[in-house]
Amino acid sequence: MDYDPQDIEERWRERWAETGRYEADPDSEGEDATFITVPYPYPSGGMHIGHARTYTVPDVYARYRRQQGDNVLFPIAWHVTGTPIIGAVERLKKGEEEQLSVLRDTYDVPEDTLQELETPMGYARYFIEEHYKRGMKSLGLSIDWRREFTTNDDRYSKFITWQYETLRERGRLEKGLHPVKYCTNEEQPVTTHDILEGEEAEYQEYTLIRFGLDDAVVPMATLRPETVRGVTNAYVNPDGTYVRATVDGETWLVSEAATEKLRLQAHDVHVEERFSGAELVGEDVTNPVTGDEVPVLPATFVDPDNATGVVMSVPAHSPDDYLALQEAKADDERMERYGVDPAVVDAIEPIPILDVEGYGDVPARDAVESAGVESSNDPELEDVTKELYNREFHAGRLHDDYEEFGGEVIEDVREAYRDAGIDAGHFGTMYEFSEEVVCRCGGHVEVAEQDTWFLRYNDEDWKEMTKRVVENMECVPENTEGEYYHTIDWLNEWPCIRNYGLGTRLPWDDDFVIEPLSDSTIYMAYYTLAPRLREIPVDDLDRDFFDALFYGSEAVEDPDPRALDLREEWQYWYPVDYRFSANDLISNHLTFYLFHHAELFDESQWPAGIVIMGMGLLEGEKMSSSKGHVVLPGEAIERYGADTVRFFLLNSAEPWQDYDWRAGQVESVRNQLERFWNRAQELLAEEPVSTFDDDPAAQDLEHIDRWLLSKLQRTVREVTEAMDGSETRSASQTAFYGFEESLRWYRRRTDQDRAGAQWTLRHALETRLRLLAPFVPFMANELHERLTGDPAEDVPWPEVDPALESTGAELQERQIERLTEDIHDIVDVTGTDPDTIRVYVAADWKRTVFDAVAEAGPDVGAVMSEAMSDPDLRERGNEVNDLAGELVELARDLDDGTVDAMRDLDETRVYEAAVPFLEREFDADVTVYAEDADPPDPGEKAGDAVPFRPAIYLE
Repeated sequence: MDYDPQDIEERWRERWAETGRYEADPDSEGEDATFITVPYPYPSGGMHIGHARTYTVPDVYARYRRQQGDNVLFPIAWHVTGTPIIGAVERLKKGEEEQLSVLRDTYDVPEDTLQELETPMGYARYFIEEHYKRGMKSLGLSIDWRREFTTNDDRYSKFITWQYETLRERGRLEKGLHPVKYCTNEEQPVTTHDILEGEEAEYQEYTLIRFGLDDAVVPMATLRPETVRGVTNAYVNPDGTYVRATVDGETWLVSEAATEKLRLQAHDVHVEERFSGAELVGEDVTNPVTGDEVPVLPATFVDPDNATGVVMSVPAHSPDDYLALQEAKADDERMERYGVDPAVVDAIEPIPILDVEGYGDVPARDAVESAGVESSNDPELEDVTKELYNREFHAGRLHDDYEEFGGEVIEDVREAYRDAGIDAGHFGTMYEFSEEVVCRCGGHVEVAEQDTWFLRYNDEDWKEMTKRVVENMECVPENTEGEYYHTIDWLNEWPCIRNYGLGTRLPWDDDFVIEPLSDSTIYMAYYTLAPRLREIPVDDLDRDFFDALFYGSEAVEDPDPRALDLREEWQYWYPVDYRFSANDLISNHLTFYLFHHAELFDESQWPAGIVIMGMGLLEGEKMSSSKGHVVLPGEAIERYGADTVRFFLLNSAEPWQDYDWRAGQVESVRNQLERFWNRAQELLAEEPVSTFDDDPAAQDLEHIDRWLLSKLQRTVREVTEAMDGSETRSASQTAFYGFEESLRWYRRRTDQDRAGAQWTLRHALETRLRLLAPFVPFMANELHERLTGDPAEDVPWPEVDPALESTGAELQERQIERLTEDIHDIVDVTGTDPDTIRVYVAADWKRTVFDAVAEAGPDVGAVMSEAMSDPDLRERGNEVNDLAGELVELARDLDDGTVDAMRDLDETRVYEAAVPFLEREFDADVTVYAEDADPPDPGEKAGDAVPFRPAIYLE
């Protein structure tokens, strides 16, 4: 039977759907419950191959746990909260060509279907049904589809309403002014999930140094307010647009772009006059701290869109500023063009304000000169600047001019110095992003201060409780544990509402909608209830209903029996055993998930484990739906088959590592699976052998069979350990490629027509199919059913059979394999075609030295002490010493069981038993000799023999 993945896979999909194979209900027979979740998709576009991996990794673990005997729940739902879908619909209705191109060309939306996408839920439903669900089912994901919902469903909104009423009652919500990410196009706050560019950007609180010019304030933003005494000049962009504006009753000179930022940050701003930045060039502004006047110079590197559009220069302590000043001094023509006297610029000298070990009076000059950086365009300048800023922050001591702060390390006083400057009226504050941020709607995102409801993630008791969640939780990989603690520590208030969009209305103020990250913190609990909640009228799902459900009959006066019934099902499944999610979500969603579980549920329902997943590349580049740089799962499955797609995604990298989809490598995996299929056909009878005798003791097995069976036990153990650690790459590589190497050697070594060999090969195939079932379920189930009568997923996960483990058999065969490799190496190097091969086994005294190594351990001195207690070995002196060093290295990393097996190994017998194989392999006569048995030694090679490395001579 030829390998036709499309035919095989379609049959199994239909079978799973018809039987409800993966529908999970509470089990009365005592099976362990395993609950696995993954972030629900946001269907603002189609599913691509990166999403396929996101959902396939947890599917593999779900399938593994079922074979281990667990009752596994693996659900999915759809996150539609917020505005990205609304924005996509608006762009579609406007006929934006880029949006139409993505829909038509990237996601193959038919022209006559586009009109159906012109409502938010119509848009969402199309991508849910035609992309995500179709793709997930094609991949064979073992999802319980009864539990799906959208975050716009009425019953789900009742669940979220309960959550936020409870949080408010417990004091975890507060209203007040707070900096938020604000889309100037949508005119409302946005969060990470709404952002197209600058997802990682954080808002930073800048200090505004209030320089003066006549009756106006010229504020300049800095993250290093302590450098104010080192300011030598200022810069503006001469081509930028600047304004004279009244800001909170004062006259300010700032860029036009800054006025909108200031207005969003709760300032009263009125623009009175617009002018070119060139009009500010040549003016002198007054330092509010020192009273010194410094000139304003032209600089095109100043971005009028950043902060206030006016920049102060501290060339003694900023490598950027130092180089900019040198370049200004060298450009008299440019200075004169803007009306600046070059002599004024030449007179500017750096003003040191601190001392730091390792640098002279002007640290910035030392930094660039030692690094060989001569231009502000040098890419090394950024690293040089970061290094100096870091050194000054942690070790720089301010000069005595700073009075009470003089002599102090900046790290210890920066905040206090800033606060003192604010109190004195010299400084102000302003928020700005670390990089440009663009909303998915295309609008610019700015930092705004709004009167908003926010979650009090800064509450210390809440933080401590959430840290206990992390303490009790399995973090995979382990090194991510610290990232959760770090996020918990820095996380502050989080604005949880927006002005409009899909989702749940704020219960006590329906002018607002709960934002996407804030309504997706405990939805995992809703999965356990979703099918049965549909039977309950929406109006019945009030606060008391959910209190009774989650807190029990004592939580309310008259508990609804339906809620108490549902409580049993929720408690059966909870907690979430493993949540598989992306690494970049630790800084928001995943930590929010921990906070909310800590607050709302008892410790027994806290998350048990989180597995982090890496990002995907496509042919070495980041995937991008907007640029059409994606592969759709449907196309990949049609070309290669679902098993190939799954297997490539799973064994190209561990879940937490980044992976790269490359068509050439995927094609190679397809070919390898086909070869596996074809090999399996050789072992399949015309009818399944459901009565296959699986008792090794009843078979006529030879050494090589026992060796393969022992390797099979090792494979089972290693794959199981890898799966328990969510190491899907290691598991799939070991089960497939690793054991395939053993099979290739086995086929070389044995007569496959023997009854014992046929039994061994069939037993190995049956075991491997069970190991591979989570990874390639279509192929594994098909072959296993044809081999035994049962699908692989319906039989238990293999267990190691100690009776089939044999360190001795593996050691013996490794010696034969190594001898074969050594002979081949000699043949290749010498170019000979030998008629005779002589193999010399090490003399007994050399074996005695190895016994000393086994007794004394990997310490040459201890080995020599042990060996010299033998009179025969004492006579050999240096020979023993040289050999001891070699054998110590050989045994250094071996476990005691292996070393004991090596001591028991009769090398002569092993090599003699392999003579028929060696003679076939090399078409030569092979003779085995003991070195100390006075054998013929025409090449004088016998003396080169050492334990486990016989000497070889070819004739």
